[in-house]
Amino acid sequence: MLWKRVWSYRALYLMLLPGLLWFLIYKYIPMSGAIIAFKDYSIGKGIFQSDWADPWYKYFQDFYESPYFYKILTNTLLISFYKLIFGLFPPILFAIMLNEAASKWLQRLVQTISYMPHFFSWVIIYGMLLMFLSEGSGIVNKWLVDGGGEAYPFLTSTESFRSILILSDIWQSLGWSAIIYLAAMSSIDPTLYEAARVDGAGRLRMIWHITLPGIRNVITLMLILNLGRIMDAGFEQIYVMYNIQVYDVADIIDTWVFRTGLEQLSYSLATAVGLFKSIIGLILVLGSNQLAKRWGGSIW
Repeated sequence: MLWKRVWSYRALYLMLLPGLLWFLIYKYIPMSGAIIAFKDYSIGKGIFQSDWADPWYKYFQDFYESPYFYKILTNTLLISFYKLIFGLFPPILFAIMLNEAASKWLQRLVQTISYMPHFFSWVIIYGMLLMFLSEGSGIVNKWLVDGGGEAYPFLTSTESFRSILILSDIWQSLGWSAIIYLAAMSSIDPTLYEAARVDGAGRLRMIWHITLPGIRNVITLMLILNLGRIMDAGFEQIYVMYNIQVYDVADIIDTWVFRTGLEQLSYSLATAVGLFKSIIGLILVLGSNQLAKRWGGSIW
């Protein structure tokens, strides 16, 4: 009976197969490399012939006892937390605005324009930030100087660097992140809005009582997924944008691992830190999913 059912959906399973193979080859098989975290890895000996570390937690201990541990952990958690909190609501508000737009051609135009930053690399975005915020030739600083003020080092100041990181991240992902909320809104039963109009509800009341409850599960899902990535503060963005003057507020686990682990060929240390991050992320996902079950919005 089961095989008959599988055979009847064979076309769908065949379409699913490339995706499963991609996850198997690029996600699950590489997990076996996590064993490097417990070995004194040598390129010449390979993964399985390298000697075991003594003690087995040697590289986790090295990371914990590093003088930079608390600083880079604090920076990672703070930047991720700011991105999670300040980046959660703008896509929802933007999706609601697009959904409520009366003019469909304007809606499509704004949607298309808002998607574009998602396809920009961080190198391009940093070039745009330099054009606007550079202390010597940035447009904003020229306005400040012309207005009688002084130029401000936005990109090299420890006071403003994190804010620029968060704002540029929100700008880049705003339109793309709104897609999933727009899709969720399109699945809301339109008769609910018609009934609300008959009862005299305005737009704000319909958004509060119909739209937001209708996308509540999607908001919870996105929150859980983002919590799982809270130890990933955005390596590519920070590596491109940071400099030695803002290390105190911008150096995160990934950038430290890149400098001390990969550039100095300490693969075991880099793997141990990566494993540490993955375990913390898994615990956060499991914990937040259990919490979300209380509101009926869990993933599984």
